[in-house]
Amino acid sequence: AEAAAAPGGGVCPPAGGGSVPVLFCFSVFARPSSVPHGAGYELLIQKFLSLYGDQIDMHRKFVVQLFAEEWSQYIDLPKGFLVSDRCKLRLVPLQIQMTTLGNLTPSSTVFFCCDMQERFRPAIKYFGDIISVGQRLLQGARLLGIPVIVTEQYPKGLGSTVQEIDLTGAKLVLPKTKFSMVLPEVEAALAEIPGVRSVVLFGVETHVCIQQTALELIGRGLEVHIVADATSSRSMMDRMFALERLARTGIIVTTSEAILLQLVADKEHPKFKEIQNLIKASAPESGLLSKV
Repeated sequence: AEAAAAPGGGVCPPAGGGSVPVLFCFSVFARPSSVPHGAGYELLIQKFLSLYGDQIDMHRKFVVQLFAEEWSQYIDLPKGFLVSDRCKLRLVPLQIQMTTLGNLTPSSTVFFCCDMQERFRPAIKYFGDIISVGQRLLQGARLLGIPVIVTEQYPKGLGSTVQEIDLTGAKLVLPKTKFSMVLPEVEAALAEIPGVRSVVLFGVETHVCIQQTALELIGRGLEVHIVADATSSRSMMDRMFALERLARTGIIVTTSEAILLQLVADKEHPKFKEIQNLIKASAPESGLLSKV
């Protein structure tokens, strides 16, 4: 049976499965691969990311184009396009960069709690204060149904997460030796959460594990919010320069109160009163934020 015509000069896929060879082009690169018969836009984007994810600036907008034999040039991928035959595609970055808006919604947000461990207590400046704020953030996450991922840096030597921080309901509590929280288990956990767009990140140390985690996350296209009143280091100079560097990369440096109120967004939110009570029980002024 003949296949029906599809937009852009291709053909709609006939019944049946199988894979179709596709040449994926980006910048000066061209890599042959294949996709399932009938693959659409979303799957093609995923394929581009799997092939070129380490080279794609996720803060830019892109257009996918199809090489059209009839025009002997690339055309914008037609609406509703499905791969049915051997073809050549390219991903083209637009010149205008996307503006990072920083909007937060509970359904698209994950909290990352980084290495808030007992052995760091005497060494980290204002550690008692960031514990208090971190606990408030985790209480807010539970109230709003936001997943929480927790790591502990070499817990065998540095101890577990401090007792003041309640990890009840955390999606993942994971030991690590790598400084960044972006471990294979963490990536797998993120993949299980539909629609994740933003990560709220806090813990220690600002210039090491927090900084490396944030840079890896934005490299994967996620928006990162660092909670300044829940993040510290042994040295205030290290902390200050790390936050300045991260802010210049497009990472949002903010506060716990701003995060929680942005997540409820409306006085009529059913959890507003409980979130408001958390905020009212705020930690005393410590001078931590004067060092940002």
